Amino acid sequence: MSGASSSTATFTSELLKLSPAERIQLAEDLWDSVAAQPDNAPPLSAQQRQEVLRRLDAYREKPGDAQDWETIRSRLWSRLG
Repeated sequence: MSGASSSTATFTSELLKLSPAERIQLAEDLWDSVAAQPDNAPPLSAQQRQEVLRRLDAYREKPGDAQDWETIRSRLWSRLG
């Protein structure tokens, strides 16, 4: 099992050599691959479900305060230059 641990550490070390922009893109790509198969996603914890409901309530209370993902993503990417 130490081989798998060493392999994982090496893989992680290589990933951390990517630029911040590349790591963000990788995270987005990984997330998209999970979102594409929602039936295979792990269930939300009670705490996560509570947070989702809190955010939904906040949105319903003030929908004008919400920002779409493209706006947020663009702002984040602009910070990276």
